[in-house]
Amino acid sequence: MNVRKVLFSALLAGQVLLVGCAKDTEQLPEAEAATEEPTEQAATNQPTAPFTGVQTETSDRRPILATINNHPLARPQSGLSQADIVYEVLAEGNITRLLALYQSELPEEIGPIRSARDYFIDIAEGLDAFYIAHGYSPEAKELLKAEVVDNINGMQYDGTYFVRSSDRKAPHNSYISKEHVEAAMEDLSIDSKITKVPTLSFHPNAESAKLGELASTIIVGMPDANFTSTYSFDPEKKVYERVVNGIITTDKADDKKVTPANILVMEAPYSTIDAEGRQSLDLTTGGPAMLFQNGVALQLEWKLIDGVITPVQHGVPAKLVPGQTWVHIVREQSIGTTTTYTP
Repeated sequence: MNVRKVLFSALLAGQVLLVGCAKDTEQLPEAEAATEEPTEQAATNQPTAPFTGVQTETSDRRPILATINNHPLARPQSGLSQADIVYEVLAEGNITRLLALYQSELPEEIGPIRSARDYFIDIAEGLDAFYIAHGYSPEAKELLKAEVVDNINGMQYDGTYFVRSSDRKAPHNSYISKEHVEAAMEDLSIDSKITKVPTLSFHPNAESAKLGELASTIIVGMPDANFTSTYSFDPEKKVYERVVNGIITTDKADDKKVTPANILVMEAPYSTIDAEGRQSLDLTTGGPAMLFQNGVALQLEWKLIDGVITPVQHGVPAKLVPGQTWVHIVREQSIGTTTTYTP
């Protein structure tokens, strides 16, 4: 099998548009015809979620961004199957953390929740998201203290909004529920409605994403196999199955597989800032990226557009496939030696 080394990888997201068909009402009784047209109109006008492009009943919820523990002892995590976007970002050295974005859905349980970094807060600020974490680096603590973003943190609310699971040991056992997220927003007078809509672009469906090199298997590698992701494309469902260290990524809360429709691997400049191996990350510069969708690979760029990480092709936002997007933010000039894909 011909293995192509990828110099960059990219972010995907999606959109579904429904086109209503006109009903032949001439043969229907008058009362029946009158009830058919509003039903069709309502279906056609159903809104789409701004971060997935999938039709939704709730399009005005404010985005919620949660830092989720990605240590092997924290897996399987809860709430990943319902995230609109999952950002996988380096935290210390080659250890990654997940930032799960919820807007179209809010799961009943999210976690384990882990600590904040300053660039996690940068991402939350760009999304105008309500940010959830348990703990913080010194830099992140200062930003949260300055109220750069609306947030709650387990350091202040452990045992109230945040609950410890009895089947895992700290720091891998802090969880937050949908009920407690909503209660916190109400108790702290946090705006719960979306005010900033991202400039993301979507294909009408997965079949519309045809251009690119064939890429049915994608490996985003790290020195530690515990943080290397292998994606396999399902041509029937038009999504990717994710495996880490031989284990399929599933959601602990609902036992569903996590199946992104888009995978974005993007290069950005990290640097180590202390003896603990903590990182700094500049997300303002943009850079090379690669987008995987519908079994193909596209080389393009990423840019920060109105604060939101966005894949860009020929100067405009690249179209995403409807569904979840998994974003890998990797080191500069690292993908050529760590990321591969095969047709």
